[in-house]
Amino acid sequence: MSGTRYRVLLAVLMALCTALSAGIAQPASAAPGRPYTNPIKAQKGADPWLEYYNGNYYLITTTFTNKSLMRKSPTLAGLATAPSVQVWEDSTSSRGTNFWAPEIHFIDGRWYLYYSAGQVGAACCDSQRTHVLESAGADPMGPYTYKNKLAGSNLTPGGWLIDASVLRLGGSLYLLGSGFVGGSAQSLVIAPMSNPYTLAGSTFSAISQPANSWERSGAPVNEAPVALQRNGQTFVTFSASSCQTADYKLGLLTYNGGDPLSASSWTKAAGPVFQRNDANRAYGPGHNGFFTSPDGTENWIVYHANSASNGGCGNARTTRAQKFTWNANGTPNLGTPAATGVTLAGPAGETAATPSAYRIVNRHSGKCLDVSGASSVDGADVIQSSCTGNTNQQWRIEDQGNDTSRLVNVRSGKALDVDACGTADGTNLHQWPLLNNNCQKFRMIVTDQGGWVRLTNVNSGKVANAPGCGTADGADVRQWRWLNNNCQQWQLQPV
Repeated sequence: MSGTRYRVLLAVLMALCTALSAGIAQPASAAPGRPYTNPIKAQKGADPWLEYYNGNYYLITTTFTNKSLMRKSPTLAGLATAPSVQVWEDSTSSRGTNFWAPEIHFIDGRWYLYYSAGQVGAACCDSQRTHVLESAGADPMGPYTYKNKLAGSNLTPGGWLIDASVLRLGGSLYLLGSGFVGGSAQSLVIAPMSNPYTLAGSTFSAISQPANSWERSGAPVNEAPVALQRNGQTFVTFSASSCQTADYKLGLLTYNGGDPLSASSWTKAAGPVFQRNDANRAYGPGHNGFFTSPDGTENWIVYHANSASNGGCGNARTTRAQKFTWNANGTPNLGTPAATGVTLAGPAGETAATPSAYRIVNRHSGKCLDVSGASSVDGADVIQSSCTGNTNQQWRIEDQGNDTSRLVNVRSGKALDVDACGTADGTNLHQWPLLNNNCQKFRMIVTDQGGWVRLTNVNSGKVANAPGCGTADGADVRQWRWLNNNCQQWQLQPV
């Protein structure tokens, strides 16, 4: 080969390598996710906890009732309209009311749901205690079984403990929470665990007390501790001051090594790390969790906030989420609360479309809940039919803000309704104009892993049923008492 030809070939090869290198050197992260706006949950959005697992986000929040509800969506944006599915209910008198601050943690192949609950009939809120549930398998939506009450002998009054969370450190498991130790103000407390639902001892240690002025607005409070770990460092964010005030905010502890049960092993940041943003109408931001984008490149915070300075501790609080970064010293930089109603880029790596509605599929027949003949007429039958993707088989599931939902047909705009508000077995289900009564309200209650639920009418207590377990197209769907068979189980599939 001549020198000239060699130099030409070498130049071509070098250019090709440069082009390939340029292709490889594209940004490590995926494109931004689907656009979303805050709030991502406008009904009962307090004390949010969010996990991304197996292609879906799972969101659970405070209900103030004896039920726990969870939303599931392949995109962050989709959580705003995702079905609120009941994953737990408890009428036990000692723990059957006022559910607060739920969190789910995946430990050794199962999910554990930690939450605070109160005594039926007791005044709020001295009876609040921490409880833990265990999932049947690896589905975050359960079903769940009750495992234990978690309380310390040195917590007053009588074991009062709220806002439980889990810390894994040095191969050991710890329970974080908020309580009163030795006459202290409401403080962050910690105790070792022997397994995810059992404490290793009977006492808790306080690792942070509300000593600074920014932790004492309205009342001296440290609560809602959450662990955050990165590059060998361990942090705990927590909420400070009274949630009744617009100055509810986040503080930060940094673990310095040594015994995690000792307050001296933790250093508190001198000031808050996340607080009110009046310009963005974000008041009292706090009680947060953390999650990672689907592609693993971004860190996100989920939290609640009020849109008015007098919003307080109730259901006016909404769930919000945003990306955060890291400071040069390795500590989290949570930024400032974003405004609501502003379109933001979702978490990187989202590939699914944001659901616009849901089809509802019977477990036994595999057929879809359908309005007969794609009718828009009042009283048109609701039937089961082979799934086609048509809008008469699509339903918007509208949260009513009271642990119930209304199912609205996309084609007709009418609601799934029990004929004449009947309560008898066999009463027909049809569509009817929106009336906002209990005959048009349903609870979607988890029955089995994989998203199978029963559709329980609030007025009658009966469930949507394929009569005689029929599989034919056009079979009426009627209500019937719960028999725990596949003909009464449905799956909510996003479209």
